[in-house]
Amino acid sequence: MNSKKILVAGATGYLGRYIAQVLQEKGYDTTIIVRNTERLKQKQISANSIIQAELTDPKSIIGCCEGIDVVISTVGITKQKEGFSYMDVDYQANANLLHEAQKSKVSKFIYISVLNGDKLTNLKICEAKERFVKALKNSELDYCIVRPNGFFSDLGEVFEMAKNGRAYIFGDGNLKINPIHGYDLATFCVEMIENQIQETEVGGPQILTQRQIAEIAFEVQHKPQKITYIPDWFRKFLISTARLFLSSKTFGPIEFFMTTLSMEMIAPQYGKRTLKGFFEELNLKK
Repeated sequence: MNSKKILVAGATGYLGRYIAQVLQEKGYDTTIIVRNTERLKQKQISANSIIQAELTDPKSIIGCCEGIDVVISTVGITKQKEGFSYMDVDYQANANLLHEAQKSKVSKFIYISVLNGDKLTNLKICEAKERFVKALKNSELDYCIVRPNGFFSDLGEVFEMAKNGRAYIFGDGNLKINPIHGYDLATFCVEMIENQIQETEVGGPQILTQRQIAEIAFEVQHKPQKITYIPDWFRKFLISTARLFLSSKTFGPIEFFMTTLSMEMIAPQYGKRTLKGFFEELNLKK
């Protein structure tokens, strides 16, 4: 058993559950803070201790960091729900947790943000995340901000398009990204417990163009490659139109996703798991 006690917030999310898994594998005394304990059972997430609380309610988490050495937070929303905004969750819920960490004098706070978030504060999700990043940097705690560029799970839609027979790409398909598997990213985050780096970017082992990602999705499913390239002006038109007609709850994820589609999202390479392997796993579940 590792002597350090770790608190994980956001453990029922895609990345959080892998972090909880890696911590257990490495023998850390792990505490999970979660709203709904049933979700832990459904996703087969285990820990040494469980705290049932709501991070958006500061009263419910009083004392949650007592005896904790390191806090790891993946808390954030990709799809707004239950009336909460990005500022309510990505900023305020994390700020509530940070307050408890400061009170209990934890030795380190690790926060998972997003690559280029500091350059995209015009987007609501990034505005909230970067506001918390600033609060964390201004705290008296040692910290590490991890900036991944994209999860394999984010590319599930490409797999589905290929499954349906045609993939759609904005622009010429040459923009590059090296997305990372949740387990590899979790391993990287856990390594930061003993690392002195305060801010770091991370991506997966393979740098791929958007076209290559679509080609892999077709290859895995043994389907002919049918790719339609959509002019980038149409992507901009969709964003401006969506802003007019959709609520902020619906528009936020679309705005973020469609903005990052127009950017190179390359980060330092890490891990061993490939996108092809991930798509093969999805193919087995069909």
